[in-house]
Amino acid sequence: MSEQIKHECGIAFIRLLQPLEYYYAKYGTSLYGLNKLYLLMEKQHNRGQDGAGMANIKFDLKPGNEYINIAKSNSESPIKDIFGQVYSSIQKIKDKNPDLLSDVNWMKENINFTGELFLGHLRYGTFGKNSLENIHPFVRANNWMSRNLVTAGNFNLTNVDELFNKLVRLGQHPLQTNDTITILEKIGKFLDDENQELFTKYKAEGNSHREISDLIAKDLNIQKILHRAAKYWDGGYVIAGLLGHGDAFVMRDPVGIRPAFYYQDDEVVVAASERPVIQTAFNVPFDSIKAIKPGHALIVKRSGRVEEVLFKQPSVDQKSCSFERIYFSRGTDAKIYKERKKLGRLLTPSLLKAVDYDIENTVFSYIPNTASVAFQGLVEGLNDFCKDVQKDRILEQGNKITPKKLDEILAIHPRIETIAVKDVKMRTFITQDKQRDDLVAHVYDVTYGVVKEGVDNLVVVDDSIVRGTTLKQSIIRILDRLGPKKIIIASSAPQIRYPDCYGIDMAKLGDFIAFKAVIALLKDTKQTHIINEVYKKSKIQENFPKEEIVNYVREIYKPFTIEQISQKIAELITPEGARAKVQIVYQTIEDLHHACPEDLGDWYFTGKYPTPGGNKVVNKSFINYIEGKNVRAY
Repeated sequence: MSEQIKHECGIAFIRLLQPLEYYYAKYGTSLYGLNKLYLLMEKQHNRGQDGAGMANIKFDLKPGNEYINIAKSNSESPIKDIFGQVYSSIQKIKDKNPDLLSDVNWMKENINFTGELFLGHLRYGTFGKNSLENIHPFVRANNWMSRNLVTAGNFNLTNVDELFNKLVRLGQHPLQTNDTITILEKIGKFLDDENQELFTKYKAEGNSHREISDLIAKDLNIQKILHRAAKYWDGGYVIAGLLGHGDAFVMRDPVGIRPAFYYQDDEVVVAASERPVIQTAFNVPFDSIKAIKPGHALIVKRSGRVEEVLFKQPSVDQKSCSFERIYFSRGTDAKIYKERKKLGRLLTPSLLKAVDYDIENTVFSYIPNTASVAFQGLVEGLNDFCKDVQKDRILEQGNKITPKKLDEILAIHPRIETIAVKDVKMRTFITQDKQRDDLVAHVYDVTYGVVKEGVDNLVVVDDSIVRGTTLKQSIIRILDRLGPKKIIIASSAPQIRYPDCYGIDMAKLGDFIAFKAVIALLKDTKQTHIINEVYKKSKIQENFPKEEIVNYVREIYKPFTIEQISQKIAELITPEGARAKVQIVYQTIEDLHHACPEDLGDWYFTGKYPTPGGNKVVNKSFINYIEGKNVRAY
């Protein structure tokens, strides 16, 4: 994506199932869990670079010892920072008394993050402040071990205000209204209730308080707690939780919007937001890693029992986020790699048509690096086209073919070049718009001499086009310097038309170049009455329950074809003075689903939201746009 959009967060979870001595004997270190957590987090740094945090729970420490460790950082290198804090203290021990590092019990009692249960989190501060207070994990502390709760997650809820009011009606007084605190308090409320119910039961049976604590820890019904807590949640989420006595869970929303994977063997239970990081960190095969099913929770009891249980009825239509496949998740996932290649290959017919099948006078490339896999798929499609052309021309020649003619035919192939390279991360200290735009235009270096001026077409693959700002201010300007007669920007994603509300930094309609284009088209064709009608319908629904709201915003796109909107987008992103003609080619919805058949979440492209809260958000977002309010819609 040539213009970065942010994704909210990644998680890493580890539960060691053997005594700590086992890992020292087998792997030669008492830091096995901590080391693996570092790998899981570092391999997911693409999911969050604004902050990082981790938690560790130690089992069976004597009363008075700290058994929950927390570390957070919002530095420029937050992962390095939080692990550096721990490893530096270990290095001091190694320097003074290295023999202590082999005493796992001493390490556990004296060194932080040497316990059995780990939770890591990576954060993009998309909306909230990026202070340490906003970085996961969050802790709900209590003197009773089984009431201590640590949570971290990858989520957005669309109905936070509604949930906040429910907490108030339950008798709570939350200090904040954001979804992170709301989730923590919701789970905490029903964790308290479950503790109290069990306490009352065992007290009536004549057990001592010490005995009751052990019985509660053994019999806490995590499935019941999560079922009650998540009853009214609307949104996309993967939430991990640790309880002070050692129970843990990782839960996934009923629609399956946000991703979560896990692996289990005799030594560990591991969960993460992406499959390849588990493969790499633990050297395990692809097929041994499972996705947590929508509406289910992976529950790991203190005893070591592991089960995946239902906590909320899954949606009939599963809508996993397709942007994970197009852009966010690491392309090292075997399935995602194949899907991205297919997305590129499926662009072949449209791009050949855009250059009038003139392979000889067309240069193909990509920007940015995240589009490289889709570009490989396009190249495969172009090579297949060239083979068909070669075959047809050879057959046309028949027995009359000469060696010279054969060489000419076999020379037909797509021209693949590296056109633009991102040089450095430019910082726009200059505040004047014109000068700042000029600085932004130098973010990429271009390769001169490979495009024939005034003759060649230049095709550049991007993985998606959201706002179009970078294209206009930088990419098209630098490509135009090469002198192509036509620049075609190919997006491996369809047109982004609607806000996301489940964890991606795409919340405002007015930011989207597709939305700007359709508004301009409605004005050009004197159909602004449609804008007014949609506003009136949206305004009428403003205070409706989310379940009753209809997405009327879809009506503003109906008068125009995809091609008409794409043409208008091309006009809007063409910088003043550009010599080349600019064309935009988008992936179709049908081909997106063909390439990613198991991940059909497409609401940002189609407006078909998988939860009622989505319609509420797009409704509010349109009202905000019309009323000139540059604020988040949820």
